[in-house]
Amino acid sequence: MPDTYKILIMGASYGSLLASKMLFGGHSVKLVCLPAEADLINAEGFRVRMPVKGRKDQIEIDSRKLPGKVSATGPADVNPKDYDLVGLAMQEPQYRSAGVRELLDAVAKSKVPCMSIMNMPPLPYVRRIPGLNYDLLKPAYTDPTVWNNFDPGMLTLCSPDPQAIRPPDEKVNVLQVTLPTNFKVARFDSDKSTAILRKLQADIEAVRFDTPKGKIELPVKLKVHDSIFVPLAKWAMLCAGNYRCITKDGMRTAQEAVHTNLDESRSVYNFVNDLCVKLGAAPGDLVPFEKYAAAAQSLSRPASAARALNNGAPNIERADKLVQLIAKQKGLSHPVLDAIVALVDSRIEANSKEAAA
Repeated sequence: MPDTYKILIMGASYGSLLASKMLFGGHSVKLVCLPAEADLINAEGFRVRMPVKGRKDQIEIDSRKLPGKVSATGPADVNPKDYDLVGLAMQEPQYRSAGVRELLDAVAKSKVPCMSIMNMPPLPYVRRIPGLNYDLLKPAYTDPTVWNNFDPGMLTLCSPDPQAIRPPDEKVNVLQVTLPTNFKVARFDSDKSTAILRKLQADIEAVRFDTPKGKIELPVKLKVHDSIFVPLAKWAMLCAGNYRCITKDGMRTAQEAVHTNLDESRSVYNFVNDLCVKLGAAPGDLVPFEKYAAAAQSLSRPASAARALNNGAPNIERADKLVQLIAKQKGLSHPVLDAIVALVDSRIEANSKEAAA
C-alpha cells in the first residue's frame, strides 16, 4: 500500500472540507469544479474555517501550508484512471450536467474505487442493500441513467454529517464549517479498496494542527464502518430536519424545522430509523433522535435543499422521495413524510414552470 494517494474529488465546495483533511496526510488532491473556482484554487489554494471545542476563536486551515498538494480543473481535463480514489462531492442533480456526466461515466468505467459524499446515495450504492426492487426507486433520481455503468462493489457512501457553507461575502475558495461532526463511510466490497479508506482514516486521526500555544487535535474525522447501513443514519436527519426546512411559500431554519414540533420530528425520525432496521441495519448503526435534536439546536440556517428551491432550482436531491419509495416496498408509510414529498414535488413543479416561462 503506497504512503500517499492521488485522489480526485468532483466538487470543490463541500469537497474542500474532506480534501483539507487528506492534505494533512501528504496525499495529492485534484478538485473538479467551475473555471473561476479552479483558477482561484490554483492561484491561492483554499481555506477551511472550523470551530474547535474549548477554543474561543475558530481555526483556519490554509491548503497552501499543508503537506499534500491540491490543484483544480474542469471535468474535461481529467482521466480517472490516474487516481487511487474518486470522491463525489456534488449534489445529485449536477451529475447529469454536460461534461460532469461524461466524467462520471469515465469514473464508472475506470473501476477506480469511488466514494460518494452526497446526501442522496447513488443508485448503485442502494443496490448493495438486499431485497429491494431498484427499478421502482429510479423516480427519486434526477437522471438515474448516469449511474448505469457503476459496479456497486466499487462504490461506497460517506455520510456528509459535517455541515458547512460558503460565506456569501467571501471568495469561493473559502468554506465555513458550522457543525464539525465526523464523516462516516461504509467499507467497499473488496479489502484492497477498503484499505485505502482505513489508511485515510488513520492519517486524519493523527492530524495535529499548529497554533501559537502548541499543537491541537482537529474535529471532523473519517470513520470507516463495516456496515453498509451506517451512512444511512443521515436519512432520518434529512426527513426530520433538512426537508422540513421547506415551507409552502418559503423556508425556515433547521433548528425551527426540528424543534417547532418536537413530537412530529421524533415521529418521522424514528419511522425512518425503523425502516433502516427493517432493511438490515443494526440499531447501533443509527443515531438516536435525542442526539440529533441536540445537534439541531445549533443549525441556524435553512438546509441547502430549501435554499435551492427558494432560489428557483428545478431539481434538488430527493432523498425524501427515495425513503418514501423504499418504505412503500415494505408496505409502510408516514403522513409527515408523504406531506414532505408532496410539498417538494409542488415546489419543484412551480420552479420548473417558472424556468420554462
